[in-house]
Order: sequence, then C-alpha cells, then structure tokens
Amino acid sequence: MEKYIGTKIIEAEPINLGDYNKSRGWTIPENEDPLREGYRVIYPDGYVSWSPKEIFEEAYRKTDGLTFGLAVEALRKGKKLERTGWNGKGMFVYYVPPACYDTQTEVAKKEFGHKALYNAYLAIKNLNGTVSTWVPSINDVLAGDWRIVE
Repeated sequence: MEKYIGTKIIEAEPINLGDYNKSRGWTIPENEDPLREGYRVIYPDGYVSWSPKEIFEEAYRKTDGLTFGLAVEALRKGKKLERTGWNGKGMFVYYVPPACYDTQTEVAKKEFGHKALYNAYLAIKNLNGTVSTWVPSINDVLAGDWRIVE
C-alpha cells in the first residue's frame, strides 16, 4: 500500500461520544464509553462525524497557529493568510494560479505577443492597498504563527 498525508479545512468542537450520539438521536452501543472524549467534525460538504480526541488532535491544528507548510496548503485551497506578528492591518498573502495575461508594455508585446503565460506565484496585499509578488523570508518559512484570514 502507498502512504498518504491529508490536508483539509474543517470545523470542529469538543464533545464526548455519548453527547454526540445523543445529538444525532442515536443509541450508544453498550460496549462504547459514553464519556470518551472527542470532537464533532463538520466537513466542507456538510458531512458530520465524531472523531476520538487522540486521533483528531494528531490530524488537525487550529488555523491560527499554522506552520508555513500548512499555510501553503491553505493558500493552494484559495485562503488568504497573515502572520500574527505582522504590524500592518489588512495585509495578507494569497496564491495566484498560473494564467495567461494581456501584455501591458511594448517590450512584453514584442517578446510574447498580446498574451503572456505566467507561472503560479504568491502575492501580498500591502498596507497602501497595492498588490506585489511576495517571496517569504526564512523567518516566515520557520514561523508557526500563520493564520487564515476570513
């Protein structure tokens, strides 16, 4: 078998197995511990399940203390991100997928014609409302304070 690693963004709340089953209108099996700690999990498609605490906490982290690797996965899913340590209000980073853009200068038109193909890149919304391409510093890459901006 091959190995897999998963990344998805979900909603969850702590709830023991007994209360979860009660909320669903289910009878808990006699061989299950109703006080077993866990989480009610709601997936993006609306599917609801219960996960034991130890399994859930091994698989998921809150979205306001992400490593850069998890931040990149969230960026690829279309989320905006920021660092909690950033001083600028309203600044965020986002992913720009590969695309074809109209050329804007004579140099670009001469080189590429009327359309130029761009690779994916990261962009940042700056304090003054402008957008720039963005390359993370080593501090950004090693930080664990990334969070999703809603």
